[in-house]
Amino acid sequence: MDSMVSKLIDRLDGLITRIETVLPQPLSAPDWSQSIAWRYRKRSSGHGSLEPVRHVAAMALADLKEIDQQKEKIERNTRQFVEGRPANNVLLTGARGTGKSSLIRACLHTYAAQGLRLIEVDKGDLIDLPDIVEVVAGLPEKFIIYCDDISFEEGDGSYKALKSMLDGSVAANTPNVLVYATSNRRHLLPEYMKENLSYQHTEDGEVHPGEVIEEKISLSERFGLWVSFYPFSQDEYLTIVAQWLSSLGASAQEIAAARPEALVWALERGSRSGRVAYQFARDFIGRRAQPA
Repeated sequence: MDSMVSKLIDRLDGLITRIETVLPQPLSAPDWSQSIAWRYRKRSSGHGSLEPVRHVAAMALADLKEIDQQKEKIERNTRQFVEGRPANNVLLTGARGTGKSSLIRACLHTYAAQGLRLIEVDKGDLIDLPDIVEVVAGLPEKFIIYCDDISFEEGDGSYKALKSMLDGSVAANTPNVLVYATSNRRHLLPEYMKENLSYQHTEDGEVHPGEVIEEKISLSERFGLWVSFYPFSQDEYLTIVAQWLSSLGASAQEIAAARPEALVWALERGSRSGRVAYQFARDFIGRRAQPA
């Protein structure tokens, strides 16, 4: 009888162990000395972890051209944050390839020595934001939660999680955490023509949005700082091309000679963005460096 009980206990222990391996585990703190940037990843088992970015793309604020106003706002807000002064969550919106993500990376490199760190979180994992904030709360470093290219659909749980964290939760804001998000859509949720019918007109001529519209703009309004980016003109695009060519070692004569090719490159891609300028510069320098 004792041997049967012992076997039963062993089987129960094994079953409990297997169950524990598939249950969600509390997020554990990594070795923060491994990197200045981290990615939050959730496995198929449901376990989330913070993984170090081994090779963080180098980016300097001086490398970013033709976005001086946007750069000043983001850099000032980040400096306030690092120095322990009040600062805002930031929403960067506008045309693709105009420097939104690059500007955040440049701020990370500028202030990493002063304790700035970055955690990249995919839109689908924003529901785990409370767990991430809990891990970093109380640390001496300052953490930017970085969400790239976000937009939401109706009823998206991640939308509610982000909205609650920005402003609206009963929990106090964590002083060493800010959210920096980029999006091509300023109001972050799809908007439909029929929703304009929900606007109410008062007798004195005022117009008030309906509940649906109010809900769709409420998340954007919880970001304290909005920074908009716009498509570049031809001259601005060529200035950015020249900057990247110069940083890759091109001479002044080569930069001048590359202008026609740079314009054709942009025309073929239907865009004069900073990303397109960078891609052209790499192609141009790469072709020049080919062995004879």
